[in-house]
Amino acid sequence: MLVYVDDIIVTGNDSRLIQQTLDALASRFSIKDPEDLHYFLGIEARRTSSGLHLNQQKYILDLLARTNMLSAKPVNTPMAVSPKLSLHSGTKLTDPSEYRATLGSLQYLAFTRPDLSYAVSKLFQFMHAPTTDHWLAVKRLLRYLAGTPTHGIFLKKGNNSTLHAYSDADWGGDSDNYGSTNGYIIYLGSHPISWSSKKLKGVAMSSTEAEYRSVANTASEVKWLCSLLSELGIRVNWPLVIYCDNVGATYLCANPVFHSRMKHIAIDYHFIRELVQSGSLRVVHVSTHDQLADVLTKPLSKAAFNNFSSKIGVTKAPPS
Repeated sequence: MLVYVDDIIVTGNDSRLIQQTLDALASRFSIKDPEDLHYFLGIEARRTSSGLHLNQQKYILDLLARTNMLSAKPVNTPMAVSPKLSLHSGTKLTDPSEYRATLGSLQYLAFTRPDLSYAVSKLFQFMHAPTTDHWLAVKRLLRYLAGTPTHGIFLKKGNNSTLHAYSDADWGGDSDNYGSTNGYIIYLGSHPISWSSKKLKGVAMSSTEAEYRSVANTASEVKWLCSLLSELGIRVNWPLVIYCDNVGATYLCANPVFHSRMKHIAIDYHFIRELVQSGSLRVVHVSTHDQLADVLTKPLSKAAFNNFSSKIGVTKAPPS
């Protein structure tokens, strides 16, 4: 059972047990007649013969109507590659309330839209002092949504329980303080189940350091997911695999020798070596062209973005 205040989803493989659960609830509480899952907390569920599609079409259309962007001309990417946004680009907004409210609404879309994660994360870095350029970037993101309102995550039948992840970092990509952006996306079989785009604390002294810290953050999330899946009775296939496109970081994860140039890295990042040495985790090198987490670390061109967004699992809703 998934419970949020007075909304409950009851699911499982045993129809008899599900019915027993519903009967037990009905004996103690006043509940509505059970029905198939269609809508839950702003997320629409469309069932087909091959699986379940999750999207937030109604939420997106309501947001576009509220911001007067329903008839806006669509664009192909959520954020322009250039010029890079910075704290000082543009003129400071006299009333930042609309910027903050709209961006807060956009954050909720990350539940079904990993393709929005980087743009939303980047724009959140200007919440304290948004400018006209930042507001234009928010409007571009809304224009992207105007062209992709039915996009979401498709959960296919017959999925396997192999847990693997893609980890990436954009070293020194922040034009204000040269901070790095960490991005990861974690799959259970072919389904994306967790993703993040976040600015790393501090300045990494090399691309290897940035990527190594990113892999460590990904490993931490993977470890937590393993614990959660275990509680849910889902057996995960071992070893777990994290794909990284930096050779130095991949080597560092498996090297038990504490490298002299990495002494300044916080000790807590080195827990990944224990996971690798115990055989529960493998960090594997992958080509940059196949690094799916790339879409979570930087703005991409139209061709690259369309290629990666489809590969990470963002698809159009199937016909009703």
